[in-house]
Amino acid sequence: NLFRTHKPSHVIHLAARVGGIGYNMVAPAQLYLDNMVMGLHTIEAARTCGVEKTVILGTVCSYPKFTPVPFREESIWDGYPEETNAPYGIAKKAMLVHAQVNEAQYGQQFAFVIPTNLYGPGDKFHESVSHVIPALIKKCVEAMERGDDKVSVWGTGSASRDYLYVEDAAEAIVLAAQLRTSTEPMNLGNNREVTIRETAETIARIVGFTGELVWDSTRPDGQPRRRVDASRAERELGWHAHTDFEDGLRTTVEWYLANRAIAITKGTALGTAVSLPELLGRAQSAMAIAANPSPLTLAAAFYLLFFVPLVVASRWLEGLGPVPAKGHR
Repeated sequence: NLFRTHKPSHVIHLAARVGGIGYNMVAPAQLYLDNMVMGLHTIEAARTCGVEKTVILGTVCSYPKFTPVPFREESIWDGYPEETNAPYGIAKKAMLVHAQVNEAQYGQQFAFVIPTNLYGPGDKFHESVSHVIPALIKKCVEAMERGDDKVSVWGTGSASRDYLYVEDAAEAIVLAAQLRTSTEPMNLGNNREVTIRETAETIARIVGFTGELVWDSTRPDGQPRRRVDASRAERELGWHAHTDFEDGLRTTVEWYLANRAIAITKGTALGTAVSLPELLGRAQSAMAIAANPSPLTLAAAFYLLFFVPLVVASRWLEGLGPVPAKGHR
């Protein structure tokens, strides 16, 4: 009904139930089912309502546990994901198959992008669902305020991640909607591999926590290494990430300190079930805000509590100006 009423030309499917390693371990069934169902219904609604193009966000969690670094798109089917990521990663990978078979049978048009670990202002900081960067920011800020001399950190610190700032991701997603039509996946990443140890030490320094980081090796590390090859995005979209890691962290810390009540509320809300009518209500609210839509209609910022949709929506609705020539962004 939403799609029939508003007749969008483009749908950007950003909705997700998502969390960090802890949430992955306690709610694998919800992660699998909710993401599978959201993807299935969004793709089929777009098809039956004649949407011109649907942009799907996959996840780096879909890659096999021991993928050669840097991760290249052709490796996505080479093995089973890391165990704590598998229910979420496989549900997202199923959307890739759905897009490919619909393209083959119906001619439905897609762009499928795979962002690596996202972070930035608007992230969720509740400890039950947060990812590594917001979790560590919250821990270090609270430890400093209490005068604690230690902060416990999950794992050994040896695992690595490729962090992508939300503004960079939003830019790439909009460019994919404008320029790319293919069900071949496209990586989005920063091309820098950062260990969890370096991540924690950098956050502690930015926050001003001078105590000890205590590594809890009884807790899982998650996937051992992550860094994606984003050369396809650079080649086909003229896009590359440009936000310095420490600059992005500083902006995220500043946002958290200025918006702590909101950050925690968002995290709590994301840790609970959300009904379809509530999702649709949020999507309609997002479109009501769009007083001056661009020629490509933004249809699906379903999850107003998830930080990427808000940034994508603002980038789209404020207007990016003319599409740049490749290599100039």
